[in-house]
Amino acid sequence: MNTVIVKYNAGNVQSVLYALERVGFTKDILLTDDPETIKNADKVIFPGVGHAASAMAYLKQKGLDQLLPTLTQPFLGICLGMQLMCSHSQEGDTACLGIFEEKVLGFKSETLKIPQIGWNQITDLKTPLFDKVPEQSYIYLVHGYYAAVGQHTIARTEYIQPYSSALHKDNFYGVQFHPEKSAAVGEQILYNFMTNI
Repeated sequence: MNTVIVKYNAGNVQSVLYALERVGFTKDILLTDDPETIKNADKVIFPGVGHAASAMAYLKQKGLDQLLPTLTQPFLGICLGMQLMCSHSQEGDTACLGIFEEKVLGFKSETLKIPQIGWNQITDLKTPLFDKVPEQSYIYLVHGYYAAVGQHTIARTEYIQPYSSALHKDNFYGVQFHPEKSAAVGEQILYNFMTNI
């Protein structure tokens, strides 16, 4: 099986590679921004930490903004990757890939810390992405923006208000949290994506 990790103007790729190794996937994983290679992959992982506007600028420069929404193989966006799969982000007033209709909004609170950094729970889990993952499992998050709850929500988290900690539409999945930093729960989710999706 040939898995591609999309290379673009966003960090955190190495820890995703290490996490895939921990769950038994050490071969045929390629980091690339080449459209043809991405198009021909069996699975695509779209991780990211960074700023929505600069990340979208890089995707446009490489023609990936046009390619990614047309892919038909299993596709997993992580953190910024999931946010870029939404229709629009308030971060830099950025038009995103439009795979999901949900919009990405900035947290607002006078009492709670922004960004949210640390462990929180996921609930209302749906789809095989969460097989063998118990309700209210703890996952690790670092984010100041969130995807609103909508028709594509397959997991929720509460921080300031309820928001989508995972989204799904057709072959596209996205998680706001970092499975690669979420211990055994995150490893199970990555394993599920690689084997069940």
